[in-house]
Amino acid sequence: MIQTSGVIICLGYIFGLLFTAVPWGGVWILVLGIVGAILFRRRTSSREIAQKPEKVGSKNKAVPNMWQTNPHPRIWIAAGLVGLLATLYFQWRVPQPGAKDISQFVPPGNSSNQEQLVIVRGEVASNPRLTRSQRGQFWLEATQLDEVKNDKGSAGVPKGVTGKLYVTVPILQATGLYPSQQIAVTGILYKPKAASNPGGFDFQKFLKQEGTFAGLIGRQINVLEQERKWGWWQIQERIVRSQVRWLGIPEGPLVSAMVLGSKAVDLPYDIRDLFVQAGLAHALAASGFQTSLILSVILQLTRRASKGTQFTLGFLALIIFLSLTGFQPAVLRAVIMGFAALVGLLLKRKVKQFGSLLLAATLLLVFNPLWIWDLGFQLSFLATLGLIVTVPALVNRLAWLPPAIAALIAVPLAATIWTLPVQLFVFGVVPSYSLLLNVVSTPLISIISIGGIISALVGLIWTQAGSFLAAVLHYPTDWLIKLVEFFSELPGNSVAVGSISTWQLLAIYTLILLVWLVPWWQKRWWFANVIAIGLIFIPLWHSTNTLFRITVLESGTEPIVVVQDRGTVTVINSGDEGTGRFTILPFLQQQGVNQINWAIATDFQGNESNAWLELLQRLPIKNFYDYSPKPENSIATLAIQQELQKYQGSYQPLAVGQAVKTGSIVAQLINDQLPILQLQILDQNWLLVGNIKSKEVQQLVKSGSLPRPQVLWCTPQSLKDLVIALQPQVAIASSANFDTKALSELNQSQTKLFFTGRDGAIQWTPNGDFEAFIEATENKSSVL
Repeated sequence: MIQTSGVIICLGYIFGLLFTAVPWGGVWILVLGIVGAILFRRRTSSREIAQKPEKVGSKNKAVPNMWQTNPHPRIWIAAGLVGLLATLYFQWRVPQPGAKDISQFVPPGNSSNQEQLVIVRGEVASNPRLTRSQRGQFWLEATQLDEVKNDKGSAGVPKGVTGKLYVTVPILQATGLYPSQQIAVTGILYKPKAASNPGGFDFQKFLKQEGTFAGLIGRQINVLEQERKWGWWQIQERIVRSQVRWLGIPEGPLVSAMVLGSKAVDLPYDIRDLFVQAGLAHALAASGFQTSLILSVILQLTRRASKGTQFTLGFLALIIFLSLTGFQPAVLRAVIMGFAALVGLLLKRKVKQFGSLLLAATLLLVFNPLWIWDLGFQLSFLATLGLIVTVPALVNRLAWLPPAIAALIAVPLAATIWTLPVQLFVFGVVPSYSLLLNVVSTPLISIISIGGIISALVGLIWTQAGSFLAAVLHYPTDWLIKLVEFFSELPGNSVAVGSISTWQLLAIYTLILLVWLVPWWQKRWWFANVIAIGLIFIPLWHSTNTLFRITVLESGTEPIVVVQDRGTVTVINSGDEGTGRFTILPFLQQQGVNQINWAIATDFQGNESNAWLELLQRLPIKNFYDYSPKPENSIATLAIQQELQKYQGSYQPLAVGQAVKTGSIVAQLINDQLPILQLQILDQNWLLVGNIKSKEVQQLVKSGSLPRPQVLWCTPQSLKDLVIALQPQVAIASSANFDTKALSELNQSQTKLFFTGRDGAIQWTPNGDFEAFIEATENKSSVL
């Protein structure tokens, strides 16, 4: 049990790590500690005066109530100092590439046009996984680097290197690889990029959290060592194979993921995405639920044994479970709390769950302070906190229901209350039916988890018997998948409310804490609920109805423009399927967009795009205008029309020269041979020009076919000719790869240049200037 002083110290450490996101955070947490000491000094003194010595036997003893209510002022100051030290400790533990880290040897400006082949030797550090692009991916501990001069071999002296690499290779090359294997990979080194678009995935940040600063696009793998070394991965592999053997795919990997966690199992992405979008991502993460099941089974089977035997068997079971799932923050948290429960059982003392959770969080963050910003750790901690402090209150309010049903509702509701603000801060999306789905699916998840654990244990001893037991789970697993699919296909299955700001996040959690700790607010929980909802939707409503902004997304070689016009949204072009899924959809979700009012497809690349179908599966499109030259009965066109019918959207193929008015925008394709789209936006003339040649530019200028725009978007190949000919105020090119000499000439002109490959997304509002996303992000980071 942690005393009140211990709670204050632990909270000081945790808040110190959180304050690393604030300028001079360590000083602020120290100031808060001093303020706490001053505020509680008088109250503590009055309690000391009120305390009277109590005679016990032959000694006078004071009742130490003040230590359980208001800690001594020095405890608050100590907590502030611990918080200050935590900020310094965090900065010390932030991973930085060493002098011999392999990222230091990435050629400057390495790109597809300047490929430098290398051979990296090292040890495989993980089981290969399948990426969304159908390539094999694994981690490699690099030890040696060779540069390849030509096709005949390498040149120069091999360099000794250190560091971990994110490696992707053709799927057949990765087949059969296993951890601790020595290999040599031929490929191209690169440095990961930060997010280029609002709401986009920050690959650089992801790798940095893993202590990695470079990636390798592999082409060929040479195995240097065939001998297999024993590792826990072999047990994981045996369990997964045993369960997949008769269950098949996707049921087999799903059962394995619910036992070992999705990070230990190569779960198909369609199933993973289905569960995440429906709000059941926690079912795929090995954590407290599985830990509780394991301990319950062990203690039930050994209920007649001694406490020491129960403790020993429970301890071994948790260690084995931790080793199988990997040292993930959520699993470590659950296992530490399980250990605390076992210690309480051994000592015949009741363990306070809140103190146990706080101690587990503190120990984990001492081990790795960077986990404070790990989303899995945050959600696991908050969900468990909700179960500890909120479930009892909810069960009391649901006393009119049978206890089992009340608990079934209270558990997911409590977890949702504590985790939803963080989900809105990160993703900006609310799964509408998540709570109901969690209530309905809990019995199936419990059956599958218990059955999966049993079949895994049996499969380790006898593979066929484990496969037979896993096959019994076919129907429950199939029912669970169909249940999730049913809820995912319901209208309004997810609502984008936009990513909330930091002040909204803090305000909502302040309300949650007040309802938890203050009796006055506990009686008026509904009022706190109304305030929290208002904090989310009032700023969203105001922004939606007043914002006019144009965003040119970084998407490669095709201009993708999103216009937010006071509650209506226009999307011009969509790119390929990956661009729709990882660029356009995350941006729209971050902005709280649930419907596209107008969509314009111009087919700048001359091929059929699949991204419109990707968008239509997630968002309704009311009016779809197709400028592409493909026939009306093509497969892509028919598929788009079919999806539009679900939302009663209209499809209109338009001819060259026909103007389309979308809110405050008038769009017109002005050439039937070359991809040129003119946009009249308020009082500005925008011109989107595809990949055309220099001679074609001169001909169009002479013929007067190209109007002089204020804003020009074009490819780097035609940038110089178009800027000289049209002299726009702003020119946006689709890539950062541009001739240095030509760039210096253009910088002398009056045109302001942006490169989405270098600057990221470009945004403009009528009352502001053009702003580059990456520069704006770096400016905010420099303040922190």
